[in-house]
Amino acid sequence: MTLPKTCLAMVLTAPRRIEPRELPLPEIDDDSGLLRIEACGICGSDVEQFEGALRSPFPVVPGHEPLGVVAKIGDRAAKRWGVDAGDRIAVEPLLSCRTCSVCRGGSPHLCRARRLYSFVPLSEPPGLWGAYAEYLYLAPNCVVHPIDSTLPASTAALFNPLGAGFRWAVEIPKTGPGDSVVILGPGQRGLSSVLACREAGAAQIIVTGLAADAKKLALARELGADATIDVESEDTRSRIADLTGGRGADVVVDVSAYATAPVAESVDYVRMGGSVVLAGLKGFREIPGFVSDKVVIKEVTIRGAIGVTSSSYVRAIRLLERREAPAHRMHTHDFALRDAERAIRTLAREIPGEESIHSCLVPAP
Repeated sequence: MTLPKTCLAMVLTAPRRIEPRELPLPEIDDDSGLLRIEACGICGSDVEQFEGALRSPFPVVPGHEPLGVVAKIGDRAAKRWGVDAGDRIAVEPLLSCRTCSVCRGGSPHLCRARRLYSFVPLSEPPGLWGAYAEYLYLAPNCVVHPIDSTLPASTAALFNPLGAGFRWAVEIPKTGPGDSVVILGPGQRGLSSVLACREAGAAQIIVTGLAADAKKLALARELGADATIDVESEDTRSRIADLTGGRGADVVVDVSAYATAPVAESVDYVRMGGSVVLAGLKGFREIPGFVSDKVVIKEVTIRGAIGVTSSSYVRAIRLLERREAPAHRMHTHDFALRDAERAIRTLAREIPGEESIHSCLVPAP
């Protein structure tokens, strides 16, 4: 197959300024590859990068949830990754060194030299470091996963948020059969956590959200949540106490964006000796009302969650490939590549009458 000399990419040149550019396709050596993008998922961190809330270089090609078909690959890369040209793969966003003691110890997401697709500047060759483009450079240190080519692209692209659900709501707190879990926030990561906890055998799943999240809370129930709570019209603490028989939840997972109140409140919702996982970024704001003595008295374990492990991505992919869970119900929108700004603003609820949960940028065939 003859590849074009250039491809369309959407380039973030400043906060809230994204523009189309034609970028050259790079030459590929024995250790790298080139991916033809089928779909790129969009999440809350895309909104934060677009708004300038995250420390992002400019100009840069955004997009850290790539799904696509291998267009070209070096011989050593094909052997190392176990894939070849024509194979569909999901690409992890993390680019770590893979050689330091932290990486070798099984925590590449904590590597001091880590980088992410979507946050490598356009000025660094070969430039195609983000999936808001027709093609993506497959760096020698990236991690890829084969995925069923018969899945709809928009469903297969759910591997990324669903992987986060498995890592944050199951792997970190060790959620298992019989556990009760409270998930704070019904966005795509919160809903993915519902699917992951249900797969892990949790006995009770409770999801909280705002009045504006009514449709998402309804979807949470469809995906397996046992109860949902509108925090603006209900006494959340009392409701969780009632639902858990006064004991509190074994696990509380905060995946809400920007809101700081759930962090302080999570300690009230968790049982004695339970676990709280903080995965929602708050824009580096302090947490009003956080009382550390509650953590001490209840002996609560609080863990931060910044990345997703390969094992969690694999669990997500296997769940999607089995086609048993209604994960596809999370997907609401596909956008053309040139509509990247509209896609981001739709997720941010800036487009009147439009609301998305999981959406993708889909380059033209």
